[in-house]
Amino acid sequence: MTVDGKISTIERRQVRISSPKDMELVDELRAGSDAVLVGMKTLLTDDPKLTVKSDKLRGERLGKGLSENPMKVVVGRLDFVNLDSEFINYGNAVKVFFASRDSDSLKIDEIGSMARVYVSADNDINPSFIAETLYGLGVRKLMIEGGADTNYRFLRAGLVDEIYVTVAPRIFGGKNAPTLVDGDGFSEDKALKLKLLSIDRISDELLLKYSVLYG
Repeated sequence: MTVDGKISTIERRQVRISSPKDMELVDELRAGSDAVLVGMKTLLTDDPKLTVKSDKLRGERLGKGLSENPMKVVVGRLDFVNLDSEFINYGNAVKVFFASRDSDSLKIDEIGSMARVYVSADNDINPSFIAETLYGLGVRKLMIEGGADTNYRFLRAGLVDEIYVTVAPRIFGGKNAPTLVDGDGFSEDKALKLKLLSIDRISDELLLKYSVLYG
């Protein structure tokens, strides 16, 4: 995120904020995860591949008896998903969609022929339903790559153990630009508390690692 807490500009599209070195760290985190999850807004805006870029890291996963890439997961209403997207077609990762109940039934069937689809009992798609389903699929370490509303929903549900934040030396401003965590927000008495685990400096960037303290 930028110094003022933004993860994109007021244009709300994919923007490179941090350095190549930081992106290497993201790759390492993906390689060490069983699954990588994004919300539907991120899928439609960015069409992320969510694959491990490094040949070395993919090789290490294969050496451990794992697939080259972690499972790719997306959450939301399926109506506008592009069947030709990079998310669906790039790489050999298992793809999982958690669909809201109001998703178009035809789109559910179409995506179901290309990926695993789990339809929620409601339109909100409870994060606990997602976590429990993924656990049943063998996921023990889930990496959530946003966006801002998805981050909020999993934090609100008490399902986030650690937060990695790279603070980049940029300022975007804009009251409508997405921040690290958006959603409805927390009142003062329910604000989440964090414990700082480490600080690393990468040139002019700061990498902060926190654990989340619930209760």
